[in-house]
Amino acid sequence: MQPIINSQISNLKESATLFINQLALKLRSEGQDICHLGFGESPFPVPEPMQAALRENAWRKQYISGLGLAELRQAVAVFCKNEFGYNYSFENIFIGPGSKELIFQLVYLLEGPLIVPAPSWVSYGPQAKIRSKTFITITTDIKNGYRLQAEELDKTCSGLESPQKILILNNPSNPTGSVHTPDELRALAEVCRKHGVIVISDEIYALTNFGEIPFEGIARYYPEGTITTSGVSKAFSAGGWRLGFAMIPDELSEIKRPLSAFVSETFSCVSAPIQYAVLPGFKNYESVRKHVELCSAIHGAAGKFLQQRFVEIGLNCPEPQGAFYLFPDFENFKDMLSSRGISSSQELSKRILEETGVALLPGADFYMPDDFLGVRVASVDYDGAQLMQNFPQSGKASPEMYTSLFPKLADACERLEKWLQ
Repeated sequence: MQPIINSQISNLKESATLFINQLALKLRSEGQDICHLGFGESPFPVPEPMQAALRENAWRKQYISGLGLAELRQAVAVFCKNEFGYNYSFENIFIGPGSKELIFQLVYLLEGPLIVPAPSWVSYGPQAKIRSKTFITITTDIKNGYRLQAEELDKTCSGLESPQKILILNNPSNPTGSVHTPDELRALAEVCRKHGVIVISDEIYALTNFGEIPFEGIARYYPEGTITTSGVSKAFSAGGWRLGFAMIPDELSEIKRPLSAFVSETFSCVSAPIQYAVLPGFKNYESVRKHVELCSAIHGAAGKFLQQRFVEIGLNCPEPQGAFYLFPDFENFKDMLSSRGISSSQELSKRILEETGVALLPGADFYMPDDFLGVRVASVDYDGAQLMQNFPQSGKASPEMYTSLFPKLADACERLEKWLQ
């Protein structure tokens, strides 16, 4: 029997980030020497207070409210108020199996076209496709560090008839490592008010902020229209625990009932042991703060090292301010690469992996034109636990220390430089 499959799903390809991770791991298992710069999984251990809480709560097996453990939601609300100045009510906070799933449910629930800057995270577009939702990208400029500008958003919204639009703003950004300035957020907020835009502010990297631009969320300037999402996968290095949260402002509280019903008919609730395990990280953040801040400092050092080496090699690459990604491009080598039969980011990434053993992701997977020779680099190919012991007490690594601290990252740069000669 030939199954008939929903065409919205049958034409989806596997998430580019998950695919490159499995491919790189497979090649390594086969004995190939791979520099794995394709997948953004934090390499550090989960903070010990959270590990201890998981061990202590392994016996829990009950269903929890679809909204999530009340004590955890309260802790998240207080944490976000203390760290970011937010004023979300805990009654409007949902705990879900990763912020990725909650973003999908919000995209599915809310009417109106979905707008994202380009480059942006790979899964926003496919999530819109599953919903048959109009998906609009706004190509940003390297001169602005690939940060969405108010005039760009205003121009796009002015051409849309829908009374409601949705903007996903990932800040700090995957794939560029950019962080929006307060002035940029203030200007974007005014455009959103003008055009009836609901913002889903994807702040999964909010605690991984190490540059000169202090992190602020757009909810500080547009609280009435911003749903903020985050989780424990990045700063707490607990990606496989699959726990995220979404915070809804009182002004959008009508979302709560249908979202609660949606949750009840899909994932029901997040694993009880995981919810209790995450609780110490938010309820007693001081117990994990030094751990999180050390990880962030290491991410910053790795990003700075890679950005400097990429520029030395001749690539264009903004300096990352947060997250653990960079978005260099090979546009300066376009003619030379064309002579090798490389004219797209897809072919570029494929050939680099085949010919150098460096795993990257093509810029086209992040909604950039395929003839733009940009790639997404994840700066986390190192032993996180070991590096936490070896990283200098000052929190700053000298340039000459980078190679010994990040041997795989240094090796990847050497391979790319040799390949381009």
